[in-house]
Amino acid sequence: QAHGQTDSMMIRHVRLTTLCKTLLSTSTRLSSTQASTFKFSDIEIERTTSPAVRPPNDKLVFGKSFSDHMLQVKWDVDSGWHKPQIVPLQNLSMHPAATCLHYGVELFEGMKAYRCVDDKIRMYRPWKNAERMLNSAEKASLPMFDRDELIKCMAELIRVDQQWVPDSTKCSLYIRPTFIGTGASLGVHKADEALLFVMTGPVGPYFPTGAFNPVSLYADTENIRAWIGGAGDCKLGGNYGPTIRIQDMAQQKFGCQQVLWLYGEDHQVTEVGTMNLFCYWINESGEKELITAPLNGIILPGVTRDSILHLTRQWGEFKVSERVFTMAELVKAVNEERVIEMFGAGTASVVCPVNRLLYLNDSYHIPTMENGPELASRLYTELTDIQYGRVESEWMYDVC
Repeated sequence: QAHGQTDSMMIRHVRLTTLCKTLLSTSTRLSSTQASTFKFSDIEIERTTSPAVRPPNDKLVFGKSFSDHMLQVKWDVDSGWHKPQIVPLQNLSMHPAATCLHYGVELFEGMKAYRCVDDKIRMYRPWKNAERMLNSAEKASLPMFDRDELIKCMAELIRVDQQWVPDSTKCSLYIRPTFIGTGASLGVHKADEALLFVMTGPVGPYFPTGAFNPVSLYADTENIRAWIGGAGDCKLGGNYGPTIRIQDMAQQKFGCQQVLWLYGEDHQVTEVGTMNLFCYWINESGEKELITAPLNGIILPGVTRDSILHLTRQWGEFKVSERVFTMAELVKAVNEERVIEMFGAGTASVVCPVNRLLYLNDSYHIPTMENGPELASRLYTELTDIQYGRVESEWMYDVC
């Protein structure tokens, strides 16, 4: 009887082993048929038969003009990535149960290309944006792709629409990569279909006040943009929608252009609306210091932020810090006249001076403009010199 049981167990073991091998083989075959990334070499191009006219540079309003074409790449769970396509700019068609419409399975990026002084077109640090997009995609459970293949496809899109890149050192071509879940399902789960698309359009200054005019900030003590363990370090649409009401209130009720987001009971300074925030002050140790909030998961790892930190550390002229600082520290420094400059930094605005801060019903004047602004102006000049090709830099990606 014991011998019979042993034979039976051996048969079951053989069957189980065979089943596991079959499943593994099937899984391997399925994964091998799925494209793990799209490839630039597969790109298909359909040109518009009705090209639009680019608005004059002095009439450009940020985000209101769009180039003739768009890049789109579909993905589905069975086939993986499809071939990338450049097609005429068009409306999207999707099922009303698409996951991006119900559960916010959506992310985007913001970057720029420039017509440089040598008439060549270049993108500014696209590797950083593509890497951040992959980080956001992982957070949203959207599929991965090869960073460099996306950059090459975007460069081709810009080449197709190169006449849309403004011939002005006050304007640029804004690039908006977007990634959405498109599968039809009211269940909350990973997307089984997705669409990555890229639009472009010529832009002038982000703020209506101009390229380098100061803005005022409303320090909000009631609402929180992001929190430790959340998704504040990702460019998800859900991070921005809930802030629009507060932004509107700051403008309409308090006369401030942007919201300064705070965190924690000690009102830690985080970021400003669509920008990272920098403060240039004399710290309590008597040192000149450029300070900005750390990358602790609350703030977006801005490309311009990274550029400013790199440049100022390269200069070696003052202390450069990434650390938590609070409104109490900032107000104390303002009252003691230790704040020299304050400015925001981002792709859209590059560097934007701050001249007023509203906090707990008190208004604080920030003497940024009275102090030059020496540092903000220098950074704006150095960054735009790189972007428009007046200074050669490895940060620029040649398009055409």
